[in-house]
Amino acid sequence: MEVINPIVRRFVDKAIKDPEGFWAKAAEEVPWFRKWDTVFEWTPPTFRWFVGAQTNLCYNCLDYHVERGRGGHAALIAEDERGERRVYTYAQLLEEVKRAAAALRGLGIKRGDRIAIYMPTCPEAITIMLAAVRIGAIHVAIFAGFGASAFADRVVRTGGRVIFAADATWRKGNEVSLKEMVDDCLREGASQTVEKVVVLRRGGAEVPMQAGRDIWWDEFLALGKGEDDGYEVMEANEPAYILPTSGTTAKPKLAVHTHGGYQVHTWAMARWLFGLKPTDVWWATSDIGWIVGHAYIVHAPLLYGATTIAYEGAPDHPGPETFYKVIQENHVTGMFTSPTLVRLLMRYGADVARGFDLSSVERVFCAGEVLNAPAWEWLQKEVFKDEVPVIDHMWATETGGPIIGNPYGIGLLPIKPGSGGISLPGIEAAVLTPEGQPCAPNEKGLFVVKRPFPGLISMLWGEPDRYGPDYWQRIPNANVYCTGDAASIDEDGYVWFSGRADEVIKIAAHRIGTIEVETAFLQHPAVAEVGVTGRPEELRGEVIAAFVVLKQGHEPSEQLRKELIQTVRKELGPVAVIGDLNFVGMLPKTRSGKIMRRVLKAVVVGKDPGDISTIEDAGSVEEAYEAFRQMKAQVAEQETE
Repeated sequence: MEVINPIVRRFVDKAIKDPEGFWAKAAEEVPWFRKWDTVFEWTPPTFRWFVGAQTNLCYNCLDYHVERGRGGHAALIAEDERGERRVYTYAQLLEEVKRAAAALRGLGIKRGDRIAIYMPTCPEAITIMLAAVRIGAIHVAIFAGFGASAFADRVVRTGGRVIFAADATWRKGNEVSLKEMVDDCLREGASQTVEKVVVLRRGGAEVPMQAGRDIWWDEFLALGKGEDDGYEVMEANEPAYILPTSGTTAKPKLAVHTHGGYQVHTWAMARWLFGLKPTDVWWATSDIGWIVGHAYIVHAPLLYGATTIAYEGAPDHPGPETFYKVIQENHVTGMFTSPTLVRLLMRYGADVARGFDLSSVERVFCAGEVLNAPAWEWLQKEVFKDEVPVIDHMWATETGGPIIGNPYGIGLLPIKPGSGGISLPGIEAAVLTPEGQPCAPNEKGLFVVKRPFPGLISMLWGEPDRYGPDYWQRIPNANVYCTGDAASIDEDGYVWFSGRADEVIKIAAHRIGTIEVETAFLQHPAVAEVGVTGRPEELRGEVIAAFVVLKQGHEPSEQLRKELIQTVRKELGPVAVIGDLNFVGMLPKTRSGKIMRRVLKAVVVGKDPGDISTIEDAGSVEEAYEAFRQMKAQVAEQETE
């Protein structure tokens, strides 16, 4: 029996038969000042989409709706962990963005200039992102939690002329100084490109300001008096923003997304996958420092004229009820969250959700890491009572939007827990051997995309020679885009990710994905989260080293250790040899929710983990290393017991 319904199959087949015609039709749905001369030009490894077309991403997000009489509709709801709430209509947000656009010009920022944004997910940060795009400048949003060295690296490499920062943010009730980190960043070398620092005052502490360089937000806005607040007409392939990759495995790359191709892709996938519509109250629980924050907190919801929620802080502070309270009070209809947050909420149990009305929610989407089957089942059945679909999907900073998923907006397919879904329309994906040969159904290999699509980056900022080798030339003579993921595709076309290709654990002659092992651990009811890596062993080559976080109410014990090992053996068989099982209080994760398995590897082999500046629970490199040291100490303590 055919699992993929005929409507979805026809959609997918059209894209395969005529990809340029397919994407041209999709692009017709987006407003343009001028249509394209050529749909697609491909000079491997680089390419261009909608050549000669003219647009402006900010105009389509705001002006377009206001001009059509929707200025009074709520555009942005900004909430934070302290209970503060601000609402902006489309007309109000447009006016704020125009003020900031004029002020940017008053500051001397012009088309093509780069600015750095070091701010939490607050209205002013979103305003300056849209204002930069409006005037043709290029913004670089840097997660407000990076250490000074990583922060400076991103500013210098992009040539940022101005840093926009808040003086402080809040995380789990604590006020975190950001201006101090800005000053450290400038001392670390960013001063060679930065001319001005604009500071938004929010906290109560004294803020050191350097005369001639640092100005307050109100002073910045005053520079816009008499300046043009209009939008620039941009060619489709001109950059809208630069976004560093999360750096889980190597030196972060500087991904460049454009006004045209990126806009078409985020728009299309918002409809085909998410079913986004103007009447939605949409909540993506990410941060503006990451791709989800750009595409699905800011751009796609505003392109559709929907209402988007931007939340600052920890969604479980002051308690786990905060997450459900935001849903209830705003009547959220569509959600995008991470498996990391799902597993965090699992630690508190589903009873917390019982006291809230979640009936407004129509669908829930997850991405960032694989939504393991036990986590999916908990959210689908215990929290949402099987009343709405919980849908996994996959994409990356470089893709600009989803590429694998269950196309809810076209027609929901059967959900296979643990699978990311199918290749979405317009995405020609495959699984190949390292030699470039197609893998059989259910055979693990390298997950690739066969041809460019509009959301895919076509260059890396400042490193043109790195783009081809890093993405298109990793498999000899194949000319395919390598995602770096290991996966298999089943007989129905569903994709099953098993981890990063370079993180596959090799035990004797067997290859086991990190995701497979972690999913097996999560079958045990005591496990909230788990991260695994391979530990070198002379006899088998590698064995599994596991780091387990327990749910509330469970304590480490030798009996529990035996139960967990037995659970994994039952799921994966005797090939899954567990060499180490460590109970820990936290896992090292990037703020975007990805487990930093190379930190786990560093703990196991006793080496320095390298640059871990994107680690979730750290506001600086020093704190990240402290987290690393604590994890090592916990493991050492268990070894001596």
